[in-house]
Amino acid sequence: MGQCWTQFCTQNDIVKSTTAELAGENVHLITTMEKWEEKNSEASKEGKIVVVNFSTTWSNPCREILPAYSELADKYPSILFLTVDVDKLAELSTKWDIKATPSFFFLRDGRQLDTLVGSNKAELQKKMTAIAESN
Repeated sequence: MGQCWTQFCTQNDIVKSTTAELAGENVHLITTMEKWEEKNSEASKEGKIVVVNFSTTWSNPCREILPAYSELADKYPSILFLTVDVDKLAELSTKWDIKATPSFFFLRDGRQLDTLVGSNKAELQKKMTAIAESN
């Protein structure tokens, strides 16, 4: 009936709810290195740009930017949107030298085109527009 915050709930309830929100119709949650390789391989074969959101379930800035990220994924269906939970896939986070969340990486053929660190919605939209126009 109410939301989790209006009832007694555990931290696990909040994390489960937020983890479900990390993915969406056009946003793919990456939880394994195999899934990471698979999605990037698909994108390369199809000539797609990849946007990766390195995020956490517990960070307010990460949660605040999720709706804007999902909206962009809906707006640009020809771009592959991925979310990596840095707590669940530390190996990948270390490989990409993630120091803060959210961190967004814009990739083409596995090469980094641009980055954005932080939950600046206007800057994310600006970079997305530029990347989409260059595609």
